[in-house]
Amino acid sequence: MRKCFFILLSLFLISSVASAQNENDIIMEQDSTAAKAPSYKIDPLAPSKAAFYSAIVPGLGQVYNKKYWKVPIVYGGLGLSLYYYSWNNTEYHRYRDAYKDRLAGRQVSGELANLDNDRLLRGQRFHQRNRDLSMLITIGIYILNIVDANVDAHLMQFNVNENLSLRPQLQQNQIDYKHNMGLTLSYQF
Repeated sequence: MRKCFFILLSLFLISSVASAQNENDIIMEQDSTAAKAPSYKIDPLAPSKAAFYSAIVPGLGQVYNKKYWKVPIVYGGLGLSLYYYSWNNTEYHRYRDAYKDRLAGRQVSGELANLDNDRLLRGQRFHQRNRDLSMLITIGIYILNIVDANVDAHLMQFNVNENLSLRPQLQQNQIDYKHNMGLTLSYQF
């Protein structure tokens, strides 16, 4: 019973949101030569421009969207993951060279001299795995940078007004005096 109620409620919400456009908006969309223009300008190329700019120079799409506070986050994530890639690559080569020297019969110097062959191999695999993971994280942050710029440019084009609002609400039950959390859906025509 409860499941059916939530399904019916969600279908009602979806249908009411889908029909939320008033008649003037529909007429303006159909007639492009109308004298009355919407109060906001929609640039359909803005999301693709933002994504292109972020693909060329990471963070430039965020600057294009005027979300300047995201640029240090992008460069911080890319810089940190590239730093860990470089450090793990150096350590990987250090363990690999020590293992090769040990197999060739040469003397291994430094702190790796006390390690046996098994520990050298495990250290080599550990740093190789972390190096590869750091590169995947770098690529992921780069792609996330592009997606963020694209989605942010799309979201800037939405007309957000007070005709439709969904707010959380906390009420006290009068029977057992427990607090119940709910959502208030307000829709104005």
